[in-house]
Amino acid sequence: MSAGRAAATPGWFGALPALWLAVLFLIPFAIMLSVSVAHRVPGGFFETGFDLASYQRLLTPFFGRILLTSVGIAAGAAVICVALAFPFTVLLAGLRRRAQTLVLVTLLAVLSLSEVIIGFAFSTLLSRTAGVGNLLAWAGLIETSQAYTPGLFALMAGLCYLGFPYAVLVLYPAVSRLDPELTEAARSMGAPPLRAFLTVTMPVLRAPILGALILVFVFTLGAYLLPQILGRPRHWTLSVHITDQAIFQSNLPFAAAMAVVLLLVALALVGLSLLLGRGRGAT
Repeated sequence: MSAGRAAATPGWFGALPALWLAVLFLIPFAIMLSVSVAHRVPGGFFETGFDLASYQRLLTPFFGRILLTSVGIAAGAAVICVALAFPFTVLLAGLRRRAQTLVLVTLLAVLSLSEVIIGFAFSTLLSRTAGVGNLLAWAGLIETSQAYTPGLFALMAGLCYLGFPYAVLVLYPAVSRLDPELTEAARSMGAPPLRAFLTVTMPVLRAPILGALILVFVFTLGAYLLPQILGRPRHWTLSVHITDQAIFQSNLPFAAAMAVVLLLVALALVGLSLLLGRGRGAT
């Protein structure tokens, strides 16, 4: 065989991704699905079978509120993160290469922080004794220092801090490759900078924006520690209630049923977003 001829790729090499998908996703999902239809036995055990009692418990207003809370918090965090990350990434792409590298390294360093460190850092930052309340009171903006945690504001701040670097890293490759002549052409035709940004830059980057929304939404949908540290019980996400049922209530079938619903909701919303993205791209 000549040196310029490329070696043929083995046929089994293409089966490796499917094998890893089966091992890391399909098999655990099948086990979780079988546990969700098992019969619960008092004492924290369950018997294999086909019992839909756990899924019947999902058809209650209480579970509906939990699911809407989880989806609403994740969607709100995704929108806020992308709304902040998009102009930030546009400004980042306009900096010198060395400055861009420094900012990107800083964002990667933020990703190395665990959810526990972020949660307790925001809990201290937003507390009454050592938080920003003292600074606002010292500046005369408020009369007395007050705590901003636990609460929805603290939870959303923590989730946005956690998801912001992911949104920037998803948007950065597409923004850095954006042709600056597009906006210059729009401005030469009389479009103000804001209008050129909204009518030219954003439509071109529709796919990366949608991808960042999906990534941050799925990432924050499974948040577990931040809702407990920064939020109130009414802000607890479905992941927190799944752990509560599995560990503290010893109800593995019901916890597995909620986990199945959470996974299906995430997949359905991701699929819907992809369909909308394709539909807009085809028009």
